[in-house]
Amino acid sequence: MDEQMLLKRITVNPKIFGGKPIVRGRRLAVEHVLGMLAAGDTPDTILRGYPWLEPEDIQACLAYAHRLVGHERIDPLPLESAS
Repeated sequence: MDEQMLLKRITVNPKIFGGKPIVRGRRLAVEHVLGMLAAGDTPDTILRGYPWLEPEDIQACLAYAHRLVGHERIDPLPLESAS
C-alpha cells in the first residue's frame, strides 16, 4: 500500500481527542500508537490489544509521523571535548 493510501487511514475529528489525528475515525490517537512503539511494544502486541486495528493502521501512523517531522530541523547536541 502506498503512502497516500496509508495516510487516508489517519483522520481528524474535532469531537475526538480535541481534534488530534486518530486512526480511521476511532478513539485511538496516532500519538498513542507511536508511544506504544517507542516504549518497545511490537506491532503484534498492539494488534492484539486492539482487535479492530490492522497492520496498515500502524504503518499509517508511522507514515504520518514521518511526514510531520520531515520538515522539522533537529540540531544535534554538541559533543563535549574529552580534554
